[in-house]
Amino acid sequence: MLAFTVMGSFWLEVIFKVAVLKRVKRVVLTIAPVAAIFLVWDLYAVHVGHWHFDKKQILGIYLPGQIPIEEFLFFVIVPLAAIMTIEAVRRVKSHWAVGDER
Repeated sequence: MLAFTVMGSFWLEVIFKVAVLKRVKRVVLTIAPVAAIFLVWDLYAVHVGHWHFDKKQILGIYLPGQIPIEEFLFFVIVPLAAIMTIEAVRRVKSHWAVGDER
């Protein structure tokens, strides 16, 4: 699913020249705080047994806290795809105000 998300939105970077990936600091400052909160939530939920990750559906590569790499990538790729999508829409609909136009 992550690969489909990448294929479905990362082409916007090239075709519409949204330049999201060129603004690394902005992307990191946008995604990192939210991803950190959700990763901590995942750690807690797995630790107390609220949920688990099906070993048949993951690669088996774990980050600290036994969080599968797919879970970490989800919290990076999906927001990045959303940012690219909104920036592509802004490129096409230049009259749309989002709030950071100053």
